Amino acid sequence: MEVSFAKEIEKLKLGDGETFEGEGILAVTKALLQSGVSYIGGYQGAPVSHLIDVMVQAAPQMAELGVHVEPCTNEASAAAMLGASIMYPVRGAVTWKSIVGTNVAADALSNLASPGVMGGTLIVVGEDFGEGSSVIQERTHAFAMKSTLCLMDPRPNLTSIVNAVETSFELSEASNTPVMMELRIRACHVQGSFQAKDNVAADISMTQLLAEPAPHVYEQLAHPPATFGHERKKSGERMQAARDFIRDRGLNELFEGRMHKDVGLIVQGGLYNALMRALEELGLADAAGNCDLPIMALNVVYPLVPDEITAFVEDKRAVMVLEEGQPEYIENEIGTILRRAGCDVTLAGKDIMPLAGEYSAPVLLEGVGAFLRRHLPSLGNVLGEQDYDAEVQGLKEQAARLLGAPVPPRPPGFCTGCPERPFFSALKLTEREIGKVHYSADIGCHAFATFAPFNFGNSILGYGMSLASNASVASFQKKPPLAVMGDGGFWHNGLLSGVASRLLNGGDGVLVIMKNGYTSATGTQEVISSPDPALKLKAAEKSATHGETTIEDALKGVGVKWQRTVHTYGVAKMRDTLLEAFRSPFKGLKVIVAEGECQLERQRRIKPIRAKALAAGERVARDRFGIDEDTCTGDHSCIRLSGCPTLTVKPASDPLKTDPVAHVTNGCVGCGLCGEVAHAATLCPSFWKATIISNPTWWDRAKARFSATLARGTVA
Repeated sequence: MEVSFAKEIEKLKLGDGETFEGEGILAVTKALLQSGVSYIGGYQGAPVSHLIDVMVQAAPQMAELGVHVEPCTNEASAAAMLGASIMYPVRGAVTWKSIVGTNVAADALSNLASPGVMGGTLIVVGEDFGEGSSVIQERTHAFAMKSTLCLMDPRPNLTSIVNAVETSFELSEASNTPVMMELRIRACHVQGSFQAKDNVAADISMTQLLAEPAPHVYEQLAHPPATFGHERKKSGERMQAARDFIRDRGLNELFEGRMHKDVGLIVQGGLYNALMRALEELGLADAAGNCDLPIMALNVVYPLVPDEITAFVEDKRAVMVLEEGQPEYIENEIGTILRRAGCDVTLAGKDIMPLAGEYSAPVLLEGVGAFLRRHLPSLGNVLGEQDYDAEVQGLKEQAARLLGAPVPPRPPGFCTGCPERPFFSALKLTEREIGKVHYSADIGCHAFATFAPFNFGNSILGYGMSLASNASVASFQKKPPLAVMGDGGFWHNGLLSGVASRLLNGGDGVLVIMKNGYTSATGTQEVISSPDPALKLKAAEKSATHGETTIEDALKGVGVKWQRTVHTYGVAKMRDTLLEAFRSPFKGLKVIVAEGECQLERQRRIKPIRAKALAAGERVARDRFGIDEDTCTGDHSCIRLSGCPTLTVKPASDPLKTDPVAHVTNGCVGCGLCGEVAHAATLCPSFWKATIISNPTWWDRAKARFSATLARGTVA
């Protein structure tokens, strides 16, 4: 995994009355165990990755409670796990990154929601509308409405989050409806504490086995004609049961406000903290959360309870609805509720607030301020619009003076020593000979090649979808199109949607699979083709000695006739293999497995092995690369082809050299790409390699003395 969760695992053992301290997603993990779940599954993806990661590392503790934990190959398989709760009174939870993950799981979720569930089911999804998010295109809310699922959006504090998890199972069982809970990235990582409860072992689990399976009940199958009856129950009985539970248990929260009772705010629970920060800046709330305005916090955003909405607005002239993302589902539903109830109240929302993007405190401050100035003009002096704007402008001017120049953009890039960077260097060299090719990119670390200095990519359609996305391109271009996917994407769905489909249709094309050993972009979770964890230092130093060749075996098994496996750090060989693929007379799918273990995971794995060897006095060698400043001409082609963060420039010590020379910083991990690129491109001989030996043997010392003597003689 990306990090060790040893401390977090210990927190999962806390009992009744003890204080749990940590971040939001770990509070969810603890709440699941307090709720008596029988099984947990999921697919990794920020910001909810930690949930399944912690569960995997805590396998012994989960076994004691009888909880089955399963890291799934994709979101569809995770959603399908919840089928256990259709016919059995067992509680289960799954998690993934939304909305992209929810779209993958759509088929299973629709057929889960149709018959409904007997045991409570919870789907924890990571929502994020920030500028750097990859899930802002759609909203989980739309899927909840489409498939008639309940949707929780708790206030971002640990007590509220834990309560939401526990009541989600109760809501699910009371309405026989699956429940989704969306957590924004700020909620997942919010720090806080809550009073823990004892973990609950389920009555049916790995340690409490059933002697017989559930009886066959046709009406519980998502199959026509039974589905017609399901749909009537979903929109009628089950949704009404959900609304009754939400109202009776007071899941949505009302904050009366200290004054200004005739104007109110209705806000998604997940936006509550940002709203309070904005109101504090406006002088309408204090740091303790006491507010002058009435607020209705929707911890359940679907379904809404009409009676609660009408009761909140009955004594108000104007109400503003604050919901993140678009379109304005909540605002539209509230508008319908108010119209049907004959409520004469002014409803504001997206007419003032931005249609898209994250509702951060500054965004809410501007929007809520505009609403209040319109409907509470008496607050003009209190809001201090001009003073606030002047303060913000002053801070911006101060920042500009201190910086002296605009902050340069810093798009994400490959890690130092990343084994995927050499492939793109080889591809640039390949295009020098054959020209540009259509490039279908994919989700994963390799998507960083869309940025400088590589600037590759014509499309990104989904995780593991790169090969499928250029199927039609192959029919109208002379050169076969290129698709790149990682081993995570390959196992996620690329094998079927891409490889099998292309073989079925006999289409031409080149596929490169980055075999770095992990689902690296989401935290280096293991896949079926991950390296053997028992690799020793000698094997680890070879960088990518994988214990299995399951990717190659799978390709061969489905009928791929042309495939090559090439180590990514061999730039020249990779270039030659790419040229062979594009120039091959073979008309069909050509697959190159680009093998090179994720450098971050490799470093985490071999550092303790190296430290142990050093402590034991054993010989340990590691490589470092550098540049001969006297030889470097300052051409910098190596940098343009490599893009490594540790390959940079510095002023030349030679006064006759006006251009800065290339330089390798101490962050170098010894992957050798910079020198490899230079030689593959026939650029210059300025790169050198040194082997640093700790605890050298007598033979090492003898060779060093001989080399030093030889060097002195050469100089003389």
